[in-house]
Amino acid sequence: MEKTLRKYFALFALPGVICFLLAFLIPMFMGIYLSFCEFTNVTNAKWVGFDNYIKAFTVDNYFNSALWLTIKFTIVSVITINFFSFALALLLTKGIRGTNVFRTIFFMPNLIGGIVLGWIWQVIINGVLYTQGATIVSDPKYGFWGLVLLMNWQNVGYMMVIYIAAIQNIPPDMLEAAAIDGANYPKTLFKIIIPSVMPSITICLFMTMTNGFKLFDQNLALTAGEPGKQTEMLALNIYNTFYGRSGFEGVGQAKAVVFTLIVAAIALLQLKLTRSKEVEQ
Repeated sequence: MEKTLRKYFALFALPGVICFLLAFLIPMFMGIYLSFCEFTNVTNAKWVGFDNYIKAFTVDNYFNSALWLTIKFTIVSVITINFFSFALALLLTKGIRGTNVFRTIFFMPNLIGGIVLGWIWQVIINGVLYTQGATIVSDPKYGFWGLVLLMNWQNVGYMMVIYIAAIQNIPPDMLEAAAIDGANYPKTLFKIIIPSVMPSITICLFMTMTNGFKLFDQNLALTAGEPGKQTEMLALNIYNTFYGRSGFEGVGQAKAVVFTLIVAAIALLQLKLTRSKEVEQ
């Protein structure tokens, strides 16, 4: 059997390799190349070196503000989403009545598309702010916290399911031994439950962080970057630069490369830090 698998391995792997090359690897390297070019399409690219990268941080001042806004948003959303999802997971593993119904209700927002969610929350938030004579685009703080609220509502249920699975996999013997030894709930939580679910915490932190950085459709639907691009996050800024400014296609591509490097570096650092905690436990 092993000899047969080895013999035909290349044949079975070939379709996947071709798809990977065509859909990911080749476009990625073309994108990196085009970030050093001035172009309107891939056939008329002209090499300009680092000019696009310089323009991204100097000529286009909105890129810097979008970067810092995205960092702040990601920090807030990662903390709030993981806090609320973990708290709900703890609550819904206590055997309370109607647990399965609550799990379904909390998970359902994750099934709704980002554009739809953006429009729904725009209507809800504006309905509240109209009573104060304002809208979500009247002040950047409304847009920022509106995005945080939307992100939490969409993702808390999904992360909650991951935490529930991890908590349910904790050996009951450990919890019983802690109770026999007289450990109170805070001690059990911080000494047994949290260390035991560290692999899930690693996954949830990674997912919420990358989702925060890559947020696009919700940002477009909820605020579209208004007022005055003060709620425009990185993905939307790159989109607007590439498709909304003639002659800035190369700059938009350079921003996309910088964006990819930032997300990859932060994600790898986060994985290294949280995985080290898993090893310690």
